[in-house]
Amino acid sequence: MHERERHRIILSAVQEKPVVTIQDISELTEASEATIRRDIAALHVQGKIRRVRGGAESIHPPQLGNLAGRPFRVSEGVNIDKKRAIARKAAELCNPGDAIIINGGTTTFQLVHYISAFRLQVMTNSFAIAEHLVKHSKNTVTVPGGAIYREQSLILSPFDNDTTRNFYARRMFIGAQGVGPLGIMEADALLIQSEQKLMRQADEMIVMVDSSKFKQRSSLILCPLEQVTTIITDDGISAETVRMIEDAGVSLIITSVSARAEEEDSPSVA
Repeated sequence: MHERERHRIILSAVQEKPVVTIQDISELTEASEATIRRDIAALHVQGKIRRVRGGAESIHPPQLGNLAGRPFRVSEGVNIDKKRAIARKAAELCNPGDAIIINGGTTTFQLVHYISAFRLQVMTNSFAIAEHLVKHSKNTVTVPGGAIYREQSLILSPFDNDTTRNFYARRMFIGAQGVGPLGIMEADALLIQSEQKLMRQADEMIVMVDSSKFKQRSSLILCPLEQVTTIITDDGISAETVRMIEDAGVSLIITSVSARAEEEDSPSVA
């Protein structure tokens, strides 16, 4: 990863929480801790962040009301080849004219590249997804009312009287913070409230997660595994996880990810 890209990720990460550790940034960028220390030192000298013991903090701390979880622009490039392969498989479940719901997230965002010609009726709480589909497709786009959370590019409302309850979909496509024996996990209570409202409006729930999400955990459960119709993931999934999903009665779609597949699946910019 180029230095400029690492610096962008560091600057975004320090807006997520008061202090971000060297280890956190190393995992995000897949760079060594020594490299991250140099990056933090450079940004500190430039006056863009403040270096602290073991990490860095923002010069201007994040405002109250931010959602828990990584900012959209930080997560967007992580495991991008897997996300694109998963999105392509998910698009195969859609037929022209279908009504679908797409929940906000960086994996679900990749769907926009593969459904642009479908003329679907799309409900989404993702500002990024809605914006892309309006500009680059013939799909009908509906968004719920609410406030825009810039860091996660989400439109969320704590109230029930929005357009969500007036939209019916055959399928809902959703990402997750983590997936485990107890179910689908998310990092923020307001996000879960929004997702549960959307889930009630769809017949089927399709979870789109790369294989790393089966190793991640959160303190908040969105729903039990049994409530999921299908999980789409990549071939990095373990045999133990496959058994867990099958035991829950959930359909599993595994997509193969390789250098060649990445090249073939990479969508052109509309």
